[in-house]
Amino acid sequence: MTTTSTPASVSVLPLIGRLLISSIFLVSAFGKLMAPAGTIGYIASVGLPLSILAFAAALATELVGGALLALGYRTRLVAVILALFSVASALIFHNALGDQNQLFHFLKNLAMAGGLLQVVAFGGGAFSLDQRHSKVTGTLSSAR
Repeated sequence: MTTTSTPASVSVLPLIGRLLISSIFLVSAFGKLMAPAGTIGYIASVGLPLSILAFAAALATELVGGALLALGYRTRLVAVILALFSVASALIFHNALGDQNQLFHFLKNLAMAGGLLQVVAFGGGAFSLDQRHSKVTGTLSSAR
């Protein structure tokens, strides 16, 4: 059985993808906001210095990055930052690969980075602020 996609259904896929990927960052940021002491303690437990500063940086990255990704603003740059954040988080916090749960989280972070690299490669799509901006200014969205 073959399926055909209309241009309208295909053009909404990048929006859905951005919303799904951004949701994990936004939910994680909300969790950090609700339990900052636990998160700061976890950061300190892996030996990172300046755990409060690291907490603030992680919170800002997840909250701002997740929101910008969902909106499709500076999508490629935001996706690169979130991909690097995901890989760094995997290496720092989920490196006990003998523990099946940690292995799962490690691979999840790598998969998120892979999805984000697809966003870097193909942009935010038709339903993004980048695309809207390029239509208004007449610039190419691929420059973003």
